[in-house]
Amino acid sequence: MMKAAELRQKSEGELKSELTALLKAQFSLRMQHATGQLAKNSEINRVRKDIARIRTIMAEKAA
Repeated sequence: MMKAAELRQKSEGELKSELTALLKAQFSLRMQHATGQLAKNSEINRVRKDIARIRTIMAEKAA
């Protein structure tokens, strides 16, 4: 889990690359879940919340 304070220190480019990586991870986790290969279902929620956290901070910086 990423902390908001850590994310606020990153540049917009770093946040975008982090967001892209998390979206790919989310897709992978969804596919694993659909095929029954996912061991920890809580990973999906953790990634979702990290994505939301990054998007919130990106919106704060844009404002």
